[in-house]
Amino acid sequence: MRIRTYRSFFTILFLSLLTTGFAASEPKENISSIEEEEFNASELIFHHIGDSHSFHVYGSDEDHFPKALTIPLPVILWTDNGLVTFMSSEFHHDVDGKVVVEKKGMKFVNLHDKIYQLNAGASEVVFDAEHHTDNAVQPLDFSITKNVFSMFLSMVLLLLIFMFAARSYKKSNDNMPSGIGRFMEPIVVFIRDEVAIPNIGEKHYKRYMPFLLTLFFFIWINNVIGLIPFFPFSSNLSGNIAFTLTLAVITFVITIFSSKKYYWKHMLWMPGLPIPMKLFLAPIEIIGMFVKPIALMIRLFANITAGHVIVLSLIGLIFIFKSFWVAPISVLFTLFISVIEVLVVAIQAYIFTMLSALYFGQALEEEHEH
Repeated sequence: MRIRTYRSFFTILFLSLLTTGFAASEPKENISSIEEEEFNASELIFHHIGDSHSFHVYGSDEDHFPKALTIPLPVILWTDNGLVTFMSSEFHHDVDGKVVVEKKGMKFVNLHDKIYQLNAGASEVVFDAEHHTDNAVQPLDFSITKNVFSMFLSMVLLLLIFMFAARSYKKSNDNMPSGIGRFMEPIVVFIRDEVAIPNIGEKHYKRYMPFLLTLFFFIWINNVIGLIPFFPFSSNLSGNIAFTLTLAVITFVITIFSSKKYYWKHMLWMPGLPIPMKLFLAPIEIIGMFVKPIALMIRLFANITAGHVIVLSLIGLIFIFKSFWVAPISVLFTLFISVIEVLVVAIQAYIFTMLSALYFGQALEEEHEH
């Protein structure tokens, strides 16, 4: 682990120095053209943490950078004339709506990684005074974006990990796992003994163990994939509000369908309290029922997004100050934040799983005397 950490540090340091030295070794006419175009840190950050229709590995289409290397993904659209499919490489890395792709007599453009269909007779995008598209509409987009691809990749990894872990038990004569099963067993036991049983109870916890284990490992694996440097299929999936919203809604639905009569009685008409106090607290409890999944959604989204933003901001300082001496300081702080992020991605998966188990336990609480 220590060797890998040092290797990551020297790799980041080498690339930072290489980038700085590369800009310094350009001809004068190229340097002037670079200086005219100011570095936009916010554009870099939001482009990195956002979703897109291709994986950008390195490079750029500009003359003073190496040729861009991207991995295209399939674009799947449902229009008024039916299904349209093509690869995102046909846009030639354009995200400003300048490249028009024509399929089945229809024209499409990629505008900030959103696919628009031009109106009949239009040859380019026209914007109104508020910079909204005036002659294009968004079709139903079922494309395999990099977040969707990363999610499918994590699902495959999760399936393979549990299959090999289960196989290691079958091959063992003394019911002791080997290989990846030996790594997985303490984590599974931890989720069972420290999360499921204390929050749900020994009577009902077994029903929820498959969901809790899937939830924990699914979030954790996706978070880890988003942290791997120089990995071509890395994406900020947990930093997508739609992803965290879906997980929170699933937890909310399970909580509602698992709830018993006492759960609603305690929420709508709390026993043992004066009637005026019941009337005052009932709306608060109802609001709190919806606030819980919202808190789950925002907590995971905000923490993962914040980590990526901090790391990219520190790297961006090299290009903002345009100084060779900023690079070592920036890389050291980036390495420090990255080490913390390794812990954060596991902690956030644990917190999401633990709070889900807590909500299940509250819904399953048995009636008792006050």
